[in-house]
Amino acid sequence: MEQGEAAAPPAAEEKGVDEEDDLGYRLFPERNKKPQSFLARSLFTFHNRCQLMLRMTLDTNPYAQLLLEAMKQSGCTVFNDRHFSCENCDGCVSGGFDSATSQIVLCQNNIRHQSHMNRVVTHELIHAFDHCRAHVDWFKNIKHLACSEIRAANLSGDCTLMNEIARFKFGLKGHHQTCVRDRAIRSILAVRKVSKETAEKAVDEVFDACFNDLEPFGRIPHSKTDAKRAYKDFQNRDRYNANL
Repeated sequence: MEQGEAAAPPAAEEKGVDEEDDLGYRLFPERNKKPQSFLARSLFTFHNRCQLMLRMTLDTNPYAQLLLEAMKQSGCTVFNDRHFSCENCDGCVSGGFDSATSQIVLCQNNIRHQSHMNRVVTHELIHAFDHCRAHVDWFKNIKHLACSEIRAANLSGDCTLMNEIARFKFGLKGHHQTCVRDRAIRSILAVRKVSKETAEKAVDEVFDACFNDLEPFGRIPHSKTDAKRAYKDFQNRDRYNANL
């Protein structure tokens, strides 16, 4: 997350006010509004910029392209108009995955540049991929949420060396793991009203297994070069299997 990329709550009409707050719905106020007309939305610069950056990410970013291909092969084809929504969000949250609608929310008022969009889309696509391939109980099992947040922080590029330097965080041995753990905890706290101790406990209990679950990348992509290699390897998987 860039202060809160996480699994977003379901549509507000399905929850009471108190439960919405517990599940972080307050961060995504437009989830409960009727969709605006295309003409009305096109008048807003934030929305236009968000749509353009999203298209650039989906067309050119190897992290996103690999995840889109993996989801398609898993029977969960992603469509731009159906599965992505540029919206205004509260606080500093950058994006979320709404499991009730299988939709990725992109916070158009908080995503300001292309590299940020790339990370947010990748982060949320990892949640969507987990939702597609497994029976994730996002709201009742905090360990499930913790696992997906660990994977998203680990595989999305959130914790690359350059991103950590930009945050004025420095370290050598074990720094990547520390970053993944810290960002997973922050993501949980951003969307769930639980104590820091509860979030830390959930993350620590599943950390090793989920940190080492590298699907669909097969490796930790520390850079776009790594992601391109992972994408190429993924595309060749079926060919290699066919030749066995």
